Amino acid sequence: MPPRSQGIIEVHSAVLLFGLAGLFGKFLPVPPHVIVFGRAFFASVALILFLRWFKARVFFGAKRDLPIFAALGSILAIHWITFFHSIQVSNVAVGLLTYSTFPVFVTFMEPYFFREKLRTFDVFAALLVLVGLFLVIPDFEFSNRITRGALWGMVSGFTFAVMSLVNRRVVQRYSSLVIALYQNAFAAGALLPFLWMSDWTLGARQILFLAFLGFFCTALAHALFIRSLLFITAQLASITSVLEPVYGIILAFLLLGEVPRVRTLLGGGIILGVVALSTGKRKSPRNSQGEKGCIICF
Repeated sequence: MPPRSQGIIEVHSAVLLFGLAGLFGKFLPVPPHVIVFGRAFFASVALILFLRWFKARVFFGAKRDLPIFAALGSILAIHWITFFHSIQVSNVAVGLLTYSTFPVFVTFMEPYFFREKLRTFDVFAALLVLVGLFLVIPDFEFSNRITRGALWGMVSGFTFAVMSLVNRRVVQRYSSLVIALYQNAFAAGALLPFLWMSDWTLGARQILFLAFLGFFCTALAHALFIRSLLFITAQLASITSVLEPVYGIILAFLLLGEVPRVRTLLGGGIILGVVALSTGKRKSPRNSQGEKGCIICF
């Protein structure tokens, strides 16, 4: 198989798994922080195994980076909790599409983080995304479950944007897999005390779901995404990642029977179109692939 074809298959497989992750908000009838703890815990175990298999360095080099990883883990936990909560109160389409607004937050935050110029095109793109959001959100009454889901999805997008910008600095010193390992480990550690504060139970089936979510939809997806960059450009991988909500919506239709409203699809089409166009025009740093890989992240 030609290397480029192999890279395309791997990046699409990774994005498909990222999209599948959202469905576990419906598969698992437990509080979002329980889902996130299980995802982060099993992902940490899998990432340790991946790093050991490739004989890569696991431990971070400087103690001064420990607070950064701890902060990133906490942000990751908030990002995933709001993401799964968005899906639980609304549906998979709304959660994925509103989370996908994170590039808009990056657009306006990046100049302050890195002293880069804000482009006119980026402002115009942000306005178009707002039009898409207006179509996704049926009304502005918080009592409407779709509205609540959309707002939580945007909070998830905002926290992912913050995490991406911080990762842009950290990825210069560590590989994306190491960053993902410590983010997941600290996310699980941050949530551990909260597991006793809510009423929930897990059966064998739910534990298997969480293991699948952590091993395949997080760790394996991350590894595939990064490996694909050996064969394709970071720009192509970033544009392909825009398909995450598309794959998620299709899987939700096939596995959950969720049929998005026409208005949701129109708004989502605008959001994803703008994100894809913005990604294509943006000249990202060489290591920006680490930002997407650390989602998922989703």
